[in-house]
Amino acid sequence: MPTLYVVGTPIGNLQDMTPRAIDTLRRVALIAAEDTRVTKKLLTVFDIDTPLTACHQHNEDTKGAYLADKMLTDNIDIALTTDAGTPCISDPGYALVKACVDRGIEVLVIPGCCASISALSVSGFDTREFAFYGFLPREKKDLREKLLQMAHQVPIAAVHESPFRVVELVEVVCDTLPGCRISASCDLTKLHEKTIRGDVADVLRQLRENPKAEKGEYCLILDFHDVRLPEEKSPAADVSLEARLIDEMVRNGLTLRDAQSELVLDGEKKNAVKAAALRLKKLFEEDDA
Repeated sequence: MPTLYVVGTPIGNLQDMTPRAIDTLRRVALIAAEDTRVTKKLLTVFDIDTPLTACHQHNEDTKGAYLADKMLTDNIDIALTTDAGTPCISDPGYALVKACVDRGIEVLVIPGCCASISALSVSGFDTREFAFYGFLPREKKDLREKLLQMAHQVPIAAVHESPFRVVELVEVVCDTLPGCRISASCDLTKLHEKTIRGDVADVLRQLRENPKAEKGEYCLILDFHDVRLPEEKSPAADVSLEARLIDEMVRNGLTLRDAQSELVLDGEKKNAVKAAALRLKKLFEEDDA
């Protein structure tokens, strides 16, 4: 019976490549790699000449089934790798693993590095219970809703963010969950590995002051233990956009146009805000008539 080996690879330091991983990659008939160019460089370092095939997020739904069938037809073992770290953890691989499981093919793990687990281990937080969320939504409104949902559900959350958006993410965390503590790690296992820890406001300050903040991908650990959460509201209790526009105008002395801009900056959809403003204009015109 063929076997699929899920192989963890280094996330930055080649010395973290295990002897078992090297041996497995040499023995299998084929390596399914997220990016064959990246994995080829790794294989060259360890003098491994096993053939490669691409299995990534854009083709894995069909490629996974194809490779699983090939394993049964040709009775061959295959190794699954990602560019760095452990496959299927915020990386491709799920479709191939599932296809093998569905066909009764044995799936074995060759443990290796995992950025989120590494970041959790050096955070200094109580990580006995945690959840991994990968990359969070980009839209500010969606991001805030997701953060509140996470804080209601788990005490610790691990997330990934690009170096170009990490400051923006922490700004939203600071605004939404001011009692949150954060451990922000980048370049884990590399020469310039760095972890910033503290309350969210302090971490935000350090990220803004760090000229090298936009270098490596970040893994952030969010500690919600000391966060005071608002009570969850039902959708019927949500304040309408019209009411929020009026509030901005009255409370801050803004024009309707400026109030629209504030709501858009706050994460609301531009078209929805514009429609609400038009409804308000119509209402004001009817009152004047």
